[in-house]
Amino acid sequence: MAPVSGHPASVLAVVRRYEAAGFRAWPAAAVHYDGTWVVRLTAGLPAKRLNSVNPLDPGDTHAIEERIGRAARRFDAYGRPLTFRMSPLSGQVLSRHLDKGGWNRFDESLVMRLPLKDLELGAAMDQIPLKDISRFIGASLRTSGSDASLRPGLSEVIGAIQPEAGLFALEDGNEPLATLICVHDGDLAGLFEVATEKSARKQGHGRNLILSALKWARLRGAREAWLQVEAGNLPALSLYRSLGFEEVYRYHYRRPPGA
Repeated sequence: MAPVSGHPASVLAVVRRYEAAGFRAWPAAAVHYDGTWVVRLTAGLPAKRLNSVNPLDPGDTHAIEERIGRAARRFDAYGRPLTFRMSPLSGQVLSRHLDKGGWNRFDESLVMRLPLKDLELGAAMDQIPLKDISRFIGASLRTSGSDASLRPGLSEVIGAIQPEAGLFALEDGNEPLATLICVHDGDLAGLFEVATEKSARKQGHGRNLILSALKWARLRGAREAWLQVEAGNLPALSLYRSLGFEEVYRYHYRRPPGA
């Protein structure tokens, strides 16, 4: 399974499939369309995935500067820095335009996938997802070390997920060890917000919870797992690759000079 390198129509179709699944699995509070640019904004959470312009057609290159201006005004109204999320669907024309404007490039991430057909899950824990969103969010904030002020926004996003979302937490008594969200969407199982509590890392908790979630998703008809991970997160990349995940394509973010 080779990484995406060129951009033929067949490759772009694969990318579009995962991009669409990502939008459904992690929905922004407000979505606007400017041609095939999807402008996603979320007042309650600062995450870049939820606050970015996502171009979805390399051929949509008309009036770029004018459309950037319109997007900038929307971002300004939300108090967010103008951010483009650049996948293979963004195309070279837009990339060169941003290069000429001196836009910064940062936070490259990988989209990875794993066929579930041959994955050995017999020994994985049979775990029922949490029904209590508040309890899960509390555990997730602790494992990820995130600020409690993000609770309302995270609750809003999780509550808006349209496909079936499994909220998984591995706990020792009342102490959360690892958490993740598994979104079952047709034949796809997307893993989001995967985190292990700092003092409990390198003990296999994340691996065990991922396998439990994938077992749950496969029983519901999922045939392929997928996830997004920052290229600089070497421990997570090592874990995912050891499970058999392979890179499909990459994306990164861009902001104008001084943003």
